Amino acid sequence: MSSVGIGQRPQNRRQKAVKFLWVGIWLAYLSAPVNDLLHGGHSDGVVVLGWIGLVVFVAWYLALIFRTGRGETNGLVLGSLAVLATQSSVLALTLGREWLVLFVYVAISSGAALPFRLARWTIPAVSALLTGCALAVPGGASFLAGLLFPALLGGFSMTGVRELVRTTLELREARATVAQLAANEERLRLARDLHDLLGHSLSLITIKSELAGRMLPDHPDKAARQVADIEQVSRQALVDVREAVAGYRRPRLPAELAGARVALTAAGVVADLPAEPDLAGVPEDSETALAWALREAVTNVVRHSGAQRCTVELLRRQTLDGPVLELSVEDNGSGDQGSGPGNGLTGLTERLATAGGTLEAGGTRHGFCLTARVPAAATSADVGSPA
Repeated sequence: MSSVGIGQRPQNRRQKAVKFLWVGIWLAYLSAPVNDLLHGGHSDGVVVLGWIGLVVFVAWYLALIFRTGRGETNGLVLGSLAVLATQSSVLALTLGREWLVLFVYVAISSGAALPFRLARWTIPAVSALLTGCALAVPGGASFLAGLLFPALLGGFSMTGVRELVRTTLELREARATVAQLAANEERLRLARDLHDLLGHSLSLITIKSELAGRMLPDHPDKAARQVADIEQVSRQALVDVREAVAGYRRPRLPAELAGARVALTAAGVVADLPAEPDLAGVPEDSETALAWALREAVTNVVRHSGAQRCTVELLRRQTLDGPVLELSVEDNGSGDQGSGPGNGLTGLTERLATAGGTLEAGGTRHGFCLTARVPAAATSADVGSPA
């Protein structure tokens, strides 16, 4: 099912339809004005004008609600609310008490579209206008108690919803910033390490190359020794780079668990992680594959899920194929990872398959769950292979 999370704008037609239905369902309370137009005994001209007024009111109300939070100035919103209040007053005073319900919509849209510092004044003002019109319309006083409380409660409730939406938007922006800063820090760390590894070696190679060039015409034997030194330094630099790259490509599970706790906490997600894992007897490839799975899963939680809680479990299980180590990462977010597997999950599936493991990922009733399994013991082929 396609849903729209709090603080997220609809991204496709289905999500727009869901939001429209959610907002439109409350229009059912307009049944009183509709019934008045159909069975109120008004003349044809009054009925036509009443339908026009009702349609204009609903269209203006929906436009104001759907545009909420898109950067409109408070002055424009106040002007729109003034138009709605004027329409409500004219329709109620001319057509009767059944139209007093329109003021409830004005109060609710006021709470949804204005900051609290303004809504705390406009909602009582709308309620006061409702009271005045109810006392002026024949029989309106009997409707006042049933409409005044919903107007006040609904209006101030929407101020809380507005603050929740604003806070959620700020949280999503903060999470995106955290993820971007983490990626930038990783790139800087790699740059620093490569500079430390290669700076000295490349400087030494440059100096010895210049020295060999000067020695070559008159002292070829000394130049040959310099060239041999250059070869030795370059080989050592190549080894250092390979070790550094291997270190980045082979994350360790304890380090990834610690990093996951830091990333989740920084993103405002409550992290439930296991203690230091016992990896005795676990092949290196299996540990590395699970470490990559944990990193990918936590990255998705921070960037895409909108979750408030993330639970990580690491268990040993005995299967018909032998002992396995199972890692599960479950969050209570939106559960929406796109229409198909992304590049991250596809690459992770291939990485786990190389280590003899499997990957399961999909939505649950309360969010999204990723489960990775790898062999917890070396196979006979691994044991018998030469080092």
